[in-house]
Amino acid sequence: MGLTDPIGDGLTKIQNASRARHVTVEVRPSRLLAEILDVLQREGFIRTYKPIGESPADRRLRIYLKYAKNTPVLNKMIRVSKPGCRWYRGAQELPRVLGGLGVAVISTSRGLMTDRDAFRQRIGGEVICYVS
Repeated sequence: MGLTDPIGDGLTKIQNASRARHVTVEVRPSRLLAEILDVLQREGFIRTYKPIGESPADRRLRIYLKYAKNTPVLNKMIRVSKPGCRWYRGAQELPRVLGGLGVAVISTSRGLMTDRDAFRQRIGGEVICYVS
């Protein structure tokens, strides 16, 4: 049975593993999820990630979570734009997460980026998720 929202499933697995203080977590691979993980790595929410598995049925993304003094750096991930209800915002309407302490991942015509980068470049797009 296929998943209706593989990105939401992956984000939930990462959040749950972080709350349970796991060192790593494995999720189903997708191109969009890999780009989201690139943004999270640039922003310092995760240490790194890498693809594992040889055959297509065994492929996974292994994510190495980050902790500061045994406290998870990644506390909360909220999926905003869902398959049933997409959420688009212009450059001036981009959300601020926790007053700038968190980030919103935005899918723009120039690729995935944070809300701050999209605002600086004056481009809007689809708000994928909030991370704090």
